[in-house]
Formats: sequence, C-alpha cells, structure tokens
Amino acid sequence: MLILLLGIIFLHVAALVLLFVSTIVSEWTTGEVGTSDLWKNCTLDNIGHICNAASTGEWIQVVQAVMILSIIFSFLSLILFFCQLFTLQKGGRFFLTGAFQILAGLFVMSGAIIYTVMSPGWVPEKDTFGYSYILAWVAFPLAVISGLIYIILRKRE
Repeated sequence: MLILLLGIIFLHVAALVLLFVSTIVSEWTTGEVGTSDLWKNCTLDNIGHICNAASTGEWIQVVQAVMILSIIFSFLSLILFFCQLFTLQKGGRFFLTGAFQILAGLFVMSGAIIYTVMSPGWVPEKDTFGYSYILAWVAFPLAVISGLIYIILRKRE
C-alpha cells in the first residue's frame, strides 16, 4: 500500500512540475530568429535578444489564466489528498482530490487547444511548437490519469 501511495504522489508531483515548467518557460513556439510563449516574445537581432511583452489579445490572456488555474487546482488537489489521507474514514474514496486533479487536466488541455488554434495568426508560419507546449500536452494525460486514480482509490488502514 505504501508503494502505491508513493507512486500516486510521484505521478501527481510529476504532473505538477510539468505544469509549472510549461507555464513559466518561454518555449511555446520557436523559430530561427526567436521564441515566444505565454508571457513574452523574444527575437534575436544583430544587437542581441529583444524581448517584448506578449500580445494583449483576449485569447492569450485566456491561455495564461487557464494554465495558472491548472497549477492552482493541481496544487490544491495535492494538499487535499494529504488532508483526506489523514481524515477520511476507512473505505472512503478521494472524490474531491480526483475532481480537482481532473479539472487541472481539463484546464491545461483547454489552454493548449486555444494556443494551438489561435497562435497561427500571432506567430510566424515558419516557427514550430517548442518544448513547453509539448510539456503542457504531456501534463494533460498525467493529470487526468492521476485524477482518475484518486477517484478509484479507497482508503485502507
């Protein structure tokens, strides 16, 4: 049982770390002359790197908001898991923890989908998606799977 709990916690923390990295690091799209992400656009000029704040369009603000919400819900889910681990009665299920983690997964999926659909009008066509974007997509199934595991999991003594 202890190994199972450690595995679940490891899966949850891995998803949370991926959410943090994908939200913070500036590699959502990369190209020959620069990178762009949720917060800033950087280009390489003959002077050096020039970074400007991200567009103030509504869609990028929505992506910023849902990515932050995914981190908050995943973190709250981890705290709820530890609280329920010590307060839940024997045989009880971790429904609230699982629901929060599944919501975190749905938020990151929504942010990645919005970025996928809306970025072609904002990012040059020859740019490609970067590793932060890919990490966001990897965090989505990890968060949903860990949420489903929490819902299925029963507390034992």
